[in-house]
Amino acid sequence: MKNIIKNFAVFFLIFALIAAIFSFFDADRQSSEEISLDRLVEQINQDAVSRIEVRGNELSVFLKNGEEQKSKKENNESLVALLRNYEVPAEKIQAVEINIGDEPSPSIFLTILPFLIPILFIVGLIFFMMRQVQGVNTRAMSFGQSGAKLADRQKNRVTFKEVAGAKEAKEDLLEVVEFLKQPQKFINIGAKIPKGILLLGSPGTGKTLMARAVAGEANVPFFHISGSEFVEMFVGVGASRVRDLFKKAKKASPCIIFIDEIDAVGRQRGAGLGGSHDEREQTLNQILVEMDGFDNQTNVIVLAATNRPDVLDPALLRPGRFDRQVVIDLPDIKDREEILHIHAQKKPLAKDVDLKLVAQRTPGFSGADLANVLNEAAILTARANAKQINQQAILDSIERVMLGRERKSHILSPKEKEITAYHEAGHALVAHVLPHADPVHKISIISRGRAAGYTINLPKEDKKLKSYSEFIDSMAVLLGGYAAEKVFFHELTTGASNDLKRITEIARRLVTQFGMNEKMGPRTFGEREEMIFLGKEIHERRDYSEKTAELIDEQVSQYVNQALKTAMDLVSKHKDKMKKIADVLLEKETIEKNEFEALMA
Repeated sequence: MKNIIKNFAVFFLIFALIAAIFSFFDADRQSSEEISLDRLVEQINQDAVSRIEVRGNELSVFLKNGEEQKSKKENNESLVALLRNYEVPAEKIQAVEINIGDEPSPSIFLTILPFLIPILFIVGLIFFMMRQVQGVNTRAMSFGQSGAKLADRQKNRVTFKEVAGAKEAKEDLLEVVEFLKQPQKFINIGAKIPKGILLLGSPGTGKTLMARAVAGEANVPFFHISGSEFVEMFVGVGASRVRDLFKKAKKASPCIIFIDEIDAVGRQRGAGLGGSHDEREQTLNQILVEMDGFDNQTNVIVLAATNRPDVLDPALLRPGRFDRQVVIDLPDIKDREEILHIHAQKKPLAKDVDLKLVAQRTPGFSGADLANVLNEAAILTARANAKQINQQAILDSIERVMLGRERKSHILSPKEKEITAYHEAGHALVAHVLPHADPVHKISIISRGRAAGYTINLPKEDKKLKSYSEFIDSMAVLLGGYAAEKVFFHELTTGASNDLKRITEIARRLVTQFGMNEKMGPRTFGEREEMIFLGKEIHERRDYSEKTAELIDEQVSQYVNQALKTAMDLVSKHKDKMKKIADVLLEKETIEKNEFEALMA
C-alpha cells in the first residue's frame, strides 16, 4: 500500500510539472492582445499604428501609445495587398513601418513534447510494473528463508536476576551459559553439552523468559522463532526455512536458537492426515537432520518450549537432539512473592500492601497471571485517580483475573438474590465443616463474569498431590449450593449447572484415571489419542467393554450421590448458621474470611 501511494505521488508530481510548463508557454503566447484584421484596418486608418512586423502569417502590431497587439493574415498573401483589398489609402499604408521577418520556427521543446509525453508515460508504466515484478521475485526468493528474529542484546537484555523462582531450572541452564562462555573447558575433558534443551511447563510459567535469560547471561546472539512460522501450505518451504535458520546460526556461533511452541511442528509423525508428504513432517525431518549434523565444535544450542510434551515425536527427545528436559513448574508461595516483587518494581505501592498475603491468595497462579494481577491493580488505581496502588485494589484484581470483572449492571431480583445468597452459603458451610476441604477466604453475591455469586476456597499450603479424602470433600463442597436450594426452597435453579459439570468430571477421573475406586480396581480406563484436525479431537480409544462402561457410569453416579447426601445432611443440620450467612450476604453482599469464621464460631 505504501509503494502504491508513493508511485501515485511521483506520477502526480510529473503531471503537475508538465502542466506547469504548458501553462508557462501558453501564458507567454497570450501575453499580447489578439485583434482581427478589421480592427487592424480601423487602427491604421486612425493613424494609431506605428509599426507592423510580419513573420509568416503572424502580425505583431505596435501602436503609437506603446501597446503591442497580435493578429493573423492568410498564408501566401502579402500584408500590403491585404490592406489594399480592405481599401486602405496608400498614404496610410506608407505611414506605417512594415518589417518583413523570417517565419518563426517552432520551439524544439514544443515540437517534441507531444511525442515525449506518451513515451515518458509508457516508460514510467513499464518501470512501475518491473518494480512490482521485482518485488514479487524478491518475496519469492525469500519465501524459503527463515523468519527468525535476532534479539537486540543490549536493548532488551534479560538475566536470571529478572527471573524469580525456578531454581532447579536455572541450575540446569547455567551449564548451558558456562558452555557458551567457555566451550573449550568442556571439550578438553571430553564432555558433550546437550545440543537441544526442551523447556516444559504450563502456559505462563516463563519458558520464553527463561530462554531469553540464558542468552542474556551468556551474552550471545539469540535467534527466536515460533514453530508455526516454519509450516506453509507449500511442501518443502518449512524444511528450507529450517536450513536457512541453522545456516545463519552457524555463522553467528556461539549462539542460541529458541523455537517457541515446538509442538506445532514436532508432533508425532505418521499420525497426521497428510501422509508422509505432509509439510509438517518434512519440516520436522529437517530439524532432526540439522540437530544431528552438529559437531562438538559448533557452539549452537537449540532451546525449545512447549506445554504439550506428550504429543512430541520420540525422535526429538532422544539423546543427541533434545536430550535434556527442564521442567518449569508453577511457582510456590515463596516464588510467587519473589515474582510479585519483580513486577511491582515500577509500580507505586501503598504502605498497606502485603505481597506475602497476595502470594497466599494466589495458589496455582503462573508468573504471567501474577503480572496480570498487578497490572489490573494499576489499571483500577488509575481509573480511581489515585497515586498509589493499595492492598484492596490488588485483592480486587485477583478476583478479576480469576472470575472476571464485576457486573454491577447485572441486577438480580430480590428472589434471585436470596437464592444466590443461600447457594453460596451452602458452599461455604460445607467447606467449613468438612475436615479435608479448602478453607473459605471470601463469599460474595456480586456478579463477576458468568457467575451470579462465588465462594473462594484456598488451600492452607501449596500441594503437589491430592488425596482421595480431599476429592470426596471437594465434591461435597461443590454440591453445597445445590443442597441449599433443595433444602430451603424445595426447588432447583440453573445456578448449580457449572458445579454439576465439575463434580461429574472429578468423579469420572477418580474412576477412570486415578484408580481410587475399590470396585474398578487400580487401573485406568480409556486411552486418548491426540489426533487434531481443525482444532478438534477426533479419536479416543476405548480399551474396555460395554459392561465395564456401564459399571463406570454406575460408580460415577455413586460418588455424586454420596457427595449430595453429605451436603444435604450438613445443610439440614446447620440451618441456623446457613441463615446467618445468607442474611449477612443479603445485607453486605460480601463476607471476608475473618467475618465468616466469626459467624461460624
